[in-house]
Amino acid sequence: MIIKHYDRLLSLDFLRGFIMVLLTLESTRFFDHLFVWSEGSVMQVLLLQFFHHPWNGLRFWDLIQPGFMFMAGTAMAFSVSKQTELGVPWNKQFIKSLKRSGWLFFWGVLDYAVRPGGLSFELWDVLTQLSFTMLVAFLIFRLPVATQIVISVGLLLLTEILYRFTQLPGFDQPFTDRHNFGNFMDLVLMNKINNDGWVAINCIPTAAHTIWGAVAGKLLLSTIEDKRKVMYLIISGVICLVIGYGMDWTITPIIKRIATSSFTIASGGWCLVGLAVCYGWIDAAKHRKHLVFFTIVGMNSIFIYLFIEIVGGRWFNTYIGTISNGLMELAHVPEMPMMIITSLTIFMLEWGVCYFLYRKKIFFRL
Repeated sequence: MIIKHYDRLLSLDFLRGFIMVLLTLESTRFFDHLFVWSEGSVMQVLLLQFFHHPWNGLRFWDLIQPGFMFMAGTAMAFSVSKQTELGVPWNKQFIKSLKRSGWLFFWGVLDYAVRPGGLSFELWDVLTQLSFTMLVAFLIFRLPVATQIVISVGLLLLTEILYRFTQLPGFDQPFTDRHNFGNFMDLVLMNKINNDGWVAINCIPTAAHTIWGAVAGKLLLSTIEDKRKVMYLIISGVICLVIGYGMDWTITPIIKRIATSSFTIASGGWCLVGLAVCYGWIDAAKHRKHLVFFTIVGMNSIFIYLFIEIVGGRWFNTYIGTISNGLMELAHVPEMPMMIITSLTIFMLEWGVCYFLYRKKIFFRL
C-alpha cells in the first residue's frame, strides 16, 4: 500500500488514542484505586505496570511518554510530506514548526505554573520536552535517514558524556538521584530539583524518540510493500531492545526519570514494535472495526491532555467526584467500589467531550 497525503493512518490515530485513554484514566486515579483494592492479589502485581518504576527498571507506564513523542514524530512525517506535496516552501514549514513548538512550550510551562503556593516555572512537562524534540526532528527531516539516525545516536552519546564526565561537586554520580548532571542543570534552569527525580534535559536524549518516529513515518509513506514495512519496523525494534537491555545489564542502567541512553533505546524499541503490530493489523490487514472509542480521543490528543492536566486535575475531578460520591454514599456503596465508579464516571464524561468535538468535526491543532 502506498500512502498518499490524503490517506489517514488509522493505526497512528489508534495508538495516540490508546495512550490518551490511559492517561485520562490515570488522571482520574483509576489505577490508584484499583491498586489499593487489589492489595495482596496477583492483580496488584500486574497493576504495578501502570506506575512509573521508582528508578532502575522499565515498566509499561514508562513507555507512555516515549510513545507520545514517537507518535508525534510519525505524525510530523505525514504533515511535512503533505505540505511538501502541496508546494509549501521549507521556510514556511519552518515558521509553522517554530510556532507549534512555541505553543507546546507555552502550554507545557502553564501546566506546571499554577501551584498552591503561587506561580512556578518548571520544565518537566511532556509538552515542554516535545517542543524541543519536535523542532529538532523537523530541522533534520530532509536529511537522509542514515544521517538522521546518526544524529539521534549522537544525542545519546552526548547524554552519556554529560552525565559521566562533567565532574561537578555534588553532582558527579551519573545515575544517582539528586546527584547527577540533570539535577545540576535543573538548578541552573529553575533553581530547584524535582522531588521525583525528573530532569529537564531529558529532552536531549528523548529527541531520539521523535526522530525515530519521523523516520518510521518516512518508511510508512514509502512505496515499499506493507509486509516489508512491518518487517523493517520489527527488526529495528528488536535490535533496539537487545541493545537497550544489553546496556542495562552491562554499562548504563535503564532509568526513565533521567532518560538514560539505555532507557531511550529500549523504549524506542518497544515503540517501533508497537507501531509495526498496529500498522500491520489495522492499516495493512484492514482490521479497522471497533477503533472509534480510541480514535475519537486520538484525533484530539493535545486537547484532552491539556483538559485533564489543567481543568480535570484542578477542578473537574473534584466537582464530579463530589457529586458522584455523594449520590453513592446515599445508596451505601462501599468506599473502594465507589471510588472506582467515580473515576470511571469522570473518564466517560471526558471521553464524551472528545466525542462531542469529534461529531462537530472540531479538532485542536498546534
